[in-house]
Amino acid sequence: MTNNNLPPHHSVKNMIFRKNNKKLKPSTSKNISKDLWCEGLPIHVAIIPDGNRRWALEQKVDPWEGHEAGAKNTEEIIKKASDLRIKQLSIWGSSINNLEKRPINEKRALLDIYERYFSKLINGEDIHKNETRISVIGRWEEYFPESLKKIFKEGIEKTKNYKKRFINIFLAYNGDDDMLEAVKKIAKKYDSADKVTAETIKENLMTKDLPPVDLLIRTGGDPHLSVGFMMWDIANAQLYFSKKFYPDFNGDEFEKAIREYQNRKRRMGK
Repeated sequence: MTNNNLPPHHSVKNMIFRKNNKKLKPSTSKNISKDLWCEGLPIHVAIIPDGNRRWALEQKVDPWEGHEAGAKNTEEIIKKASDLRIKQLSIWGSSINNLEKRPINEKRALLDIYERYFSKLINGEDIHKNETRISVIGRWEEYFPESLKKIFKEGIEKTKNYKKRFINIFLAYNGDDDMLEAVKKIAKKYDSADKVTAETIKENLMTKDLPPVDLLIRTGGDPHLSVGFMMWDIANAQLYFSKKFYPDFNGDEFEKAIREYQNRKRRMGK
């Protein structure tokens, strides 16, 4: 019997994610309001961190200083998400377009930022104390230098056995590219379209190991999506658009988005 309350691409594994997150104990953090701890927290929150370059323009600094400020803010978002006990946090670091079209000086600065902040993340005690698994998703192995790939692989290896929380960093990732490659894989495997199911599509995506996104946050004031970011996984996500540029979308702003999610009613097609 089909459960009409679930979208077709929910798997049994994704149902387990939700079952295990129904009741939460209050966080020990003094900064978290006690009334936040009730049923209805999102399992999986994804962020499109837009506005770094416009923030830099407003501050009259170089574009890469906006990316630096954004990276520093990401540390705060990760900490807040952990305090709020968000199980899955996905952050879009760069699209393929970003890496191909940005000026060379800006791209060099981005690579330096990735190296410094990712090294700091994987060597910090919080990741291990909170048993947080790190995943890097996208075509990063095609676009990044060996020195940076080595750091990413180190972080993935160090945290591969953790299962309490998950941080997914999307680098050199386009959602439309992800879907196109999935279709190509499926076309090679099956001789009949009748054999292709929603599960087949999910299993061939780069995001195959992730549960559906419950809340998608985009900063920067532009209420739209970009190059199909996680298009299959955001099919039933709540959308939250902030006018804040990403460097100004701090932990309190993140908590505000979580609160709004809790106050919305998800009808799931009813």
